[in-house]
Amino acid sequence: MSDGADRLAEVRRRIAEAARAAGRDPAAVTLVAVSKTHGADRVRELLDAGQRVFGENRVQEAEAKFPALKAQYPDLMLHLIGPLQTNKVREAVALFDVIESVDREKLAAALAKEMARAARRPACYVQVNTGEEPQKAGVLPGEVDAFVASCRDVHKLPLVGLMCIPPVEEEPALHFALLTKMAARNGLAQVSMGMSADYEIAVRLGATHVRVGTALFGHRGG
Repeated sequence: MSDGADRLAEVRRRIAEAARAAGRDPAAVTLVAVSKTHGADRVRELLDAGQRVFGENRVQEAEAKFPALKAQYPDLMLHLIGPLQTNKVREAVALFDVIESVDREKLAAALAKEMARAARRPACYVQVNTGEEPQKAGVLPGEVDAFVASCRDVHKLPLVGLMCIPPVEEEPALHFALLTKMAARNGLAQVSMGMSADYEIAVRLGATHVRVGTALFGHRGG
């Protein structure tokens, strides 16, 4: 087994343990392998080990890496997990299967327009700024219900869940619990939360998707 396959097996084992400890089915948790800054060869290593769901932060980087991989592995699913500028919406809708960072009316409107034009409808998550950090993207907790309603009723987006990135210096469990509660309140089945340092906590608190990069790929260039 390759180094990547070993790391993948270990992360999957820990996800399964955390799920079982919470009385959840491990199959209800999807591992999103965050491949940003890592080349196609590293992605292919995990593809060969059976991983099929990947996450990228930037449209441009994903465009350079994934079209050839998607042609080779038709069941590959690609998530956009970084901020999306409206001028990149056309490329994002064409390439990504899931867009996790819907966070403002202007973007929701642009996505709706492009989905209609391209006849392609990637699943969408609303990104929530659970820590209300001024420098971070995301809808504020107090505005989530209204924004979800707008995405559904006005823009008719294929909305499936919520996503968050908790503040680095705060206890992530509080943010994960809040996100799960907001998703349930809005009838959204999917919750994307938890990264390399805290994905087991996220699984215990209801994550349906965890976004793991460093624990799978090592540090950039590593």
